[in-house]
Amino acid sequence: MTGSPRLRVLVAKPGLDGHDRGAKIIARALRDAGVEVIYTGLHQTPEMIAEAAIQEDVDAIGALDPSRGAQHPLSRHHALDA
Repeated sequence: MTGSPRLRVLVAKPGLDGHDRGAKIIARALRDAGVEVIYTGLHQTPEMIAEAAIQEDVDAIGALDPSRGAQHPLSRHHALDA
């Protein structure tokens, strides 16, 4: 029996905020739903998140907003060479 390819999602925690409980909860819920999750850890810049997404060939990115501290504009588009 062949199933559809498993969805791959990169979960990232941008900014300097050191709280990642929400990201870990989201990652666990996605895994429990059968999604393959790649978690980048804390203190990611938008550039680091984009690079990880390219390297991991993910289908989607889940980036939790930093609640305090330096905030990086996640809506900024990055020019990426294919």
